[in-house]
Amino acid sequence: MASHAEIAANLLRNAAIFFRDIGGQNPELKEQMEVNARTYDAVADMVQSDPHGEMALNADDAGSSEN
Repeated sequence: MASHAEIAANLLRNAAIFFRDIGGQNPELKEQMEVNARTYDAVADMVQSDPHGEMALNADDAGSSEN
C-alpha cells in the first residue's frame, strides 16, 4: 500500500513531466515550463525524503523558532 507521501511525490513528478511536455511543444513557454518542472521535482524529492519536514515560506517564518 502506498503512503500519502508516495502518492503526492508521484503526482508531483507526473506534473513535472506534463510541464516538460508542454515546454517541448511550445518554444515560447519552454523556459518557464522547465522552471516549473524542476520545482515540482524538487518538492517531490522533499516530500519523499522528509514527509513531515517544514519549509519557511517567507522571511518571518525563516527567523521563527516556534513549531
